[in-house]
Amino acid sequence: MDKVWIDKAPSNIALIKYMGKVEGDINQTINPTLSYTLNHLTTEVQLAPSPDGQDHFEPLPGANINLSGQQEARFLNFLKKIKDSFQYDGHFIVKSGNNFPHDCGLASSASSFAALTKVTVKAICELTERSLPPQKDIAALSRLGSGSSCRSFFSPWSFWSHDAIQEIELPYKDLHHMVLVVNSSVKKVSSSEAHKRVVSSSLFDGRIDRAKTRMLHLIEAFQNKDWQKAYEICWAEFWDMHVLFETSVPSFGYMVPETIKVLNWIRDYWKMIGDGPIVTMDAGPNIHFLFRSNQKEMMENICEKWSKEIQILRY
Repeated sequence: MDKVWIDKAPSNIALIKYMGKVEGDINQTINPTLSYTLNHLTTEVQLAPSPDGQDHFEPLPGANINLSGQQEARFLNFLKKIKDSFQYDGHFIVKSGNNFPHDCGLASSASSFAALTKVTVKAICELTERSLPPQKDIAALSRLGSGSSCRSFFSPWSFWSHDAIQEIELPYKDLHHMVLVVNSSVKKVSSSEAHKRVVSSSLFDGRIDRAKTRMLHLIEAFQNKDWQKAYEICWAEFWDMHVLFETSVPSFGYMVPETIKVLNWIRDYWKMIGDGPIVTMDAGPNIHFLFRSNQKEMMENICEKWSKEIQILRY
C-alpha cells in the first residue's frame, strides 16, 4: 500500500489587516499585521504518490471544499513551487478539505495553503531523507502561496511584518471565537483580486500609516488589558478595509443586509452593556466575534439571540 502523508493547519483572523501587497509575486504585506489563530477551523491535506507522473487534486470525501478549475490550478501550481524549491521531481495525488465553509471570508486559503506546505515539506523530506526546515522557514515558503497562510504556523497570536513572521506574547491566550456566517456563498471578488483593486481607492494613501498606528495602539491596549480600547481599534480597522473596497475603481463590496444588521446590533449592545466581544471581518460578508474566557455566558446569550436567523460557528 502506498504511503500517505497527512497534516492539518488552522485558519486565522487578522485584527490588523493584510490588504495591499508589496509589488512582485512574493505575497509580502505592505503593513504589519496582527492575527489570532483559529485552531478549531482547519484544513486537512493528504498526499499520496501519483502513479502517472502528474499531480492531481481531489476533494476529501465529506469535507467543505469544491475548487473551481482556476482555484485547483493555483493549488497544484503552488505544490509544484514547493517541489521546485526542494529540487524534487516526484508527483502526488493531493486530497484536501476544510471543516468550515470556504471562499466566504473565513480565511480558508490561509489554512489550506499552510496545510499543503506542511504536508508537502514533510513528505519530500521523508522521501529524500532530509531534516525538516525550521518552522519559520516553512511559514515563509507557505507565504508564497497565500500571504496570510504564514500566520497559521504560530499560535495564539501572530505578528507579521514584511517578510518576518513570529509568535508574539500577549494576554488573552484562550479567547472564545464565534463567527456569524450570514452568507456562505463563494465570493464574487477573490481576496487576491481585492489586494489588486484597493490600491485604486483614493483612500489608500495613508493606509500604511493608519495600520501601523493602530498596530501600536492595539498591542498597547492588549498589554494593558484594555478590552474596550481593543474593540474600538479593531472596529475601526475592519471598516477601514471595507471602505477601501467600496471606494476602489471599480468599486466592490462584501457586506450584505444581514451583515449591517448584526453590526448595528452589536454596536448598540456594547453601548448598552459597556462590554462585549471584539468584532472583526475578513474580505467577506461574515462577522467574527472574539470573547474573553470570562465572557462565555455572554457568548451563549448572543448565540441564542442570532442562531435562529444565522448560521453560527462557535468554539
